[in-house]
Amino acid sequence: MQISILLAQQIAQLFLILIMGYAVVKAGLLKASDSKVLSVVMVYLVTPCVIINAFQINDTPEIRKGLLYSMAIAAAIHVVLLGISALLSRPLKLDAVEQVNVIYSNAAALVIPLVRALLGDEYVIYSCAFIIVQLILLWTHASSLLQGDRALDWKKVFSNINMIAIAAGALLYWFRVALPAPLQNTMSTMGDMIGPMGMLLAGMAIAEKPLRDVFCTRRNYLPTVLRLVVCPLVILVLLLVCHASSWVADGKNILMTVYLAAITPACATVTSMAQLYDRDAAHSSALYVLTTLLSIITMPVMIGLFDLLL
Repeated sequence: MQISILLAQQIAQLFLILIMGYAVVKAGLLKASDSKVLSVVMVYLVTPCVIINAFQINDTPEIRKGLLYSMAIAAAIHVVLLGISALLSRPLKLDAVEQVNVIYSNAAALVIPLVRALLGDEYVIYSCAFIIVQLILLWTHASSLLQGDRALDWKKVFSNINMIAIAAGALLYWFRVALPAPLQNTMSTMGDMIGPMGMLLAGMAIAEKPLRDVFCTRRNYLPTVLRLVVCPLVILVLLLVCHASSWVADGKNILMTVYLAAITPACATVTSMAQLYDRDAAHSSALYVLTTLLSIITMPVMIGLFDLLL
């Protein structure tokens, strides 16, 4: 019950920020196209700060083992999500925007505050493992898919600021280099903006379309059900069959942080990327709004099943 209440409260808070973004456009203070400015700030400033700051942790054998475990589970979950998308995209006629919204979750915005509230600060690093794996795929697979070019331009991939941030953060962790407190606090403060900023830009982007298009367009519910119900259930069954929670000490709590990340609504960064690549950002925002609203119901249910079965 405590988990369910905290999940609902956190999602509701972020959803209210989305409504604020919607309101400033509807009031004529900003245009929906102005959200592209926020997209640039989020993708090129806020997200790199989240990545580098995630690696600034105390290194112990237990943390290292748990981190490797959570990263392996996160990678396996993404393989499953990519497989589900590959199997269903053609028969269900999912376009690029729908596919990336099904595969990629809003882990960065939702999971860290939830994990901090539910399990404590010491478990945040394990949720970061999922975020790191997802970011690598976002700036390779998702970027390529949204640009309509399946052949990756590796030069662009490795020169991407977020990939550079992952490499820099990993090197700092490997060599146990702690950033100066003012710099680390600055990055932490910037990183805290990822949830609110993601919701603001989604609200601004969706304001160019009537709300009835979000809730009354039947097509929107197909990727929504895939993201919130089908994918979480498939992942849960596989984790149960593999007895994944027994692989390491404290496995259930660590696994919960990763599973939480996998069942969140559609990824906020996808809407930013849709803006940057001139895709249908309004459609992406519609999926973002719908999955965020319905996740108030689905996430507590899925976590309840996780707690019951594992």
